[in-house]
Amino acid sequence: MKASKKRSNCPINTSLEIWGDKWSLLIIRDLMFKKQCTYGDFLKSEEKIATNILASRLLVLEENNLITKLEHPDSKAKVLYQLTEKGIELFPVLIEISLWAEKYYEIPEERKIVLEKAKQNKTAFIEKGIRKMKEGL
Repeated sequence: MKASKKRSNCPINTSLEIWGDKWSLLIIRDLMFKKQCTYGDFLKSEEKIATNILASRLLVLEENNLITKLEHPDSKAKVLYQLTEKGIELFPVLIEISLWAEKYYEIPEERKIVLEKAKQNKTAFIEKGIRKMKEGL
C-alpha cells in the first residue's frame, strides 16, 4: 500500500484503505467466481459501476498486488484481470460477509445453496475454494 494513503497503522483501517469500498470488493468477487475478467466484463455487472470508478479501483487493486493484468489471448487492445495469491486470500472475508448478509437480508437462491455448503464445514469449504483459485494462477 502506498504510504501516502495510510491513515493509521490499525490493521482494519489498513485493509479498508485498499479494498474497503463496495466497488473493490465487487471486482474481487467477480474475479473469484469468473477467474478472469476484462474491463468490459466488469462494466456489464448488475451493479453498473461507472468507468472512472472502475479504472480507479482497478489501479488501486493492482498497485496493492491484489490483482494482476494479463495479455488477452484474442485482442491486443484488451487485458485480462486476475486475482493474485494475495487477492485470493480474501476469499474467507467474502464468505463471512455473505454469511452475515444471508442472516439479515434476502439473498438469491443460488447464493443460499453455496452458503449452505460453506456452513456445513466452513474451514474445508474455504480451503477448497482457495486451492481451486490458486490452481488457476
